[in-house]
Amino acid sequence: MRGAWLRQTALTNNISNADTPGYRPEEVDFESTLQSAMQAGTEPTEVEFAVHEVPGEAGPNGSAVSIDQESAKLAENGLDYQALTDVTATRNAIVRSAIGT
Repeated sequence: MRGAWLRQTALTNNISNADTPGYRPEEVDFESTLQSAMQAGTEPTEVEFAVHEVPGEAGPNGSAVSIDQESAKLAENGLDYQALTDVTATRNAIVRSAIGT
């Protein structure tokens, strides 16, 4: 959920800077980071997610941000975050049921 939250922040920054000349969009690839950490045996709570610039050519306004692409990514990330929230809520309900509360 931390990775999805950080991605949400990066995507909203991209959209808000869409008209800023020279601005490069940012991305958080938390899926790859988490997968690498799991393969290395790192605990998920210890994983550090990072924001990185996405290469791309500047458009007519001098920014490399595509509002359409960023909006689609934002919607997809929102759905991912909601799914993660639902899984967490379900897991918590199972634990509460198992301990009898």
